[in-house]
Amino acid sequence: MRIGIGLGSNLGNRGAELAKARTWLRGIDVGAKFSSEYETAPVDCPPGTPPFRNQVAEMNWTGRLETLLQWMQEYEISRGRKTVRRVNQSRPLDLDLLYAGRNWIKSPRLNLPHPRMAERLFVMEPLAELCPGRRISGLPGTVGETAAWLRGKRGPECRRIV
Repeated sequence: MRIGIGLGSNLGNRGAELAKARTWLRGIDVGAKFSSEYETAPVDCPPGTPPFRNQVAEMNWTGRLETLLQWMQEYEISRGRKTVRRVNQSRPLDLDLLYAGRNWIKSPRLNLPHPRMAERLFVMEPLAELCPGRRISGLPGTVGETAAWLRGKRGPECRRIV
């Protein structure tokens, strides 16, 4: 099935962290596709939080989603993410599973589609670059339509940089 993964970094060399994460994800699916990188203002973060660099990956996955989630969390920790932290605390790397085909999952460890992706331009803008016509359960329209709606709301800045 096609899955979406959000990548973000706001500590250290953000571009290098995203590049390492892309390499790691290509180890799971050599055909993984990646959006451009975007510079984004922090959303719902403590005051003084540095800006993020974000992008989105789309790839194939045939295993259990809980296994992929566990691997992603282990990789984040290997890159310096703290296991005990405040909500939305700065981090060298953040990986979020955004969707998995047309699956709706609500469990203690996994909630898909990601419950806030339709509210976040830093997710929808890069995702629209990869698959503007994709329909994801829970979105009000296509990925491209949702991104356009968010751009029109004039929320936190999200600009393509690479």
